[in-house]
Amino acid sequence: MNTVDLIRKKRDGGTLTRDEIEYWIDGTVNGTIPEYQVSALLMATFIRGMTNEEAAHLTDVMAHSGSMFTPEDLGGFTVDKHSTGGVGDTTTLVLIPLLAAAGMTVGKLSGRALGHTGGTIDKLESIPGFRTDLSREEFLGLVNRTQLALADHTDDMVPADRILYELRDVTSTVDSLPLIVASIMSKKIAGGAQAIVIDVKTGAGAFLPRLEDSRKLAQSLVSIGAQLGRKMAALITDMSQPLGRMVGNALEVREAIDTLKGEGPEDLTVLCCELGAELLVFSGGSPDRETAIDRLRRHLSDGSALGKFAQLIENQGGNPAVIEDPTLLPQAGKTIEVTASGDGVIATLDALAVGRAANLLGAGRFTKEESIDPAVGVQLMRKVGDSVSSGEVLALLHVNATGRLEEAKRMVEQAYRIEADADVSEVRMVIERIVEG
Repeated sequence: MNTVDLIRKKRDGGTLTRDEIEYWIDGTVNGTIPEYQVSALLMATFIRGMTNEEAAHLTDVMAHSGSMFTPEDLGGFTVDKHSTGGVGDTTTLVLIPLLAAAGMTVGKLSGRALGHTGGTIDKLESIPGFRTDLSREEFLGLVNRTQLALADHTDDMVPADRILYELRDVTSTVDSLPLIVASIMSKKIAGGAQAIVIDVKTGAGAFLPRLEDSRKLAQSLVSIGAQLGRKMAALITDMSQPLGRMVGNALEVREAIDTLKGEGPEDLTVLCCELGAELLVFSGGSPDRETAIDRLRRHLSDGSALGKFAQLIENQGGNPAVIEDPTLLPQAGKTIEVTASGDGVIATLDALAVGRAANLLGAGRFTKEESIDPAVGVQLMRKVGDSVSSGEVLALLHVNATGRLEEAKRMVEQAYRIEADADVSEVRMVIERIVEG
């Protein structure tokens, strides 16, 4: 087989066979195909696209490019979730212990923040002592003993994705639907879960702001996962404004704890129960979504989900006392108020602007090499639909370093659009639902 022939075939609109895709990915990982030829294949794929069958083959081959977890490794039927990224997206921190409280086995691998979206691993590492760098043996041991573990991706899992993504990033081929789907789903397949729910964000703070693009991604993710034998659901959810009221690592842990106590913001609570209901039905733990949502809400109110979060923290070296005393989490040196410039109703709240402001304060990173400050971020005191008066506090900036404070403050001020006679309809968290399997 010849790489030039593969490049020509895809350039001319041909369909690659599984054998040809295996040749491409094996050569990428072991270095026998030079980067310039891999990049040419990526560009040809970007321009010509892929059939569903090609995308499924690519996903499966990438998943098998390194070590994998099987259902047997994980002790049987396991569930997983993925989010396409957002602002204030604390969902995983609430959903994973909530699923465990409902009797499901969850072994989840998550990532770090990059750009304006937060990373689950960064949030968990703001808990004093919490370890996310688990070995394969430690991770599997926790899943089998406690039905619950949450850790960072290891370098030996899906190495093809890491190499391809770095090349996509420097060749302007990131925005290719089949390559995006293969990147996401290869990691999910390698993780071993039998049922997967995908939270596809849409709106200003989403990776794909347009609903049409979010819908295409959701449909493709569900289709490819189902072709590879997984039970799949995708919810297209609102990210026009930040989720919840906290944007920042330790701040979001605090909000997750409140939500697990049954005292969190309603939008975050609704989303976690909607996502969890799909998996509870898939696992056979509930006959339908409505019953599942009711059951999950009970686990939030009766303390069982909170207890699972405490168990997760303790099992992975963290201090579970943060649940009763959030002041043990990192605290910023000061807070700065952002106030309303006039009377009216908040018509819009730009999630992207708030996410970028939090990054300017140090809550996120713009490159993989940058460090973050776990204590800083943005606390939203008012959101869309709230009536406000001139001078009323809209948000609090939790601040340590002040070098870019004025820029961040201005960005949050401009994120709010207040209208005297705004007629704001109720924000619908779940916009569409796609299920297969």
